[in-house]
Amino acid sequence: MLNPNVSVDCVVFGFDLINLNVLLIDRNFTKEGIVYVDLKLPGDLIQMNEDMDDSVRRILTEKMGLSNVYLKQFMSFGSPGRIKRKERDLEWLRQIDYPDEHIITIAYYSLIDISEQGSAKLIMGDNVRCCPVHEITDLVMDHMDILKSALEHLRIDILNQPIAFELLPEKFTLSQLQKLYEVLLGKTFDKRNFRKKFANMKYLIPLNEKQVGVAHGPARLHIFSHDLYIKTMNDNLANC
Repeated sequence: MLNPNVSVDCVVFGFDLINLNVLLIDRNFTKEGIVYVDLKLPGDLIQMNEDMDDSVRRILTEKMGLSNVYLKQFMSFGSPGRIKRKERDLEWLRQIDYPDEHIITIAYYSLIDISEQGSAKLIMGDNVRCCPVHEITDLVMDHMDILKSALEHLRIDILNQPIAFELLPEKFTLSQLQKLYEVLLGKTFDKRNFRKKFANMKYLIPLNEKQVGVAHGPARLHIFSHDLYIKTMNDNLANC
């Protein structure tokens, strides 16, 4: 049984080593013989017997084949008219007999690796699209507001937590790491200064391995150690 007043929506971010992307779902409906296709975030009403975290995990698994991914709840959206802003939204709601209720949504963002090395984590259905963030101009209902807010929270969070590594392959180069930060923060870093800063991080471990299949100058690969990160943070606190 669904709760008619509470939903969850999730912004699924993925980095393809060039662009920051978001996974979106087609919303299709027909009116007077015309098929309308809009884009939406994955989400739905929660079930009465599940908490919000379980609900968003269920939805990502059912709609996108995603499991065991990084999730963070970042905000709620509760404007009374949030799902009825456009005539196409109203028509779609009528066609699916959506409850005429004041629906509050709890928003999450998720981080996944959609590079070639990490593509096995994602099962792309016929109605799932991977879209560069900078190309998205319109979504259903208030989903553009949710997307913009998720991006703002992500930009703050990556400066304070090591979550950027969730968007990278298990083994990555420093150039790929730098590109990710530049894309997320919308700025360019000096290559030497960037590498110097990250070289001091004990939890960023260089490997005796290099890229394969590249045309020129394969770069050294690195991994992120979550265990070393926790130990470093604990040691820092112990020395305060």
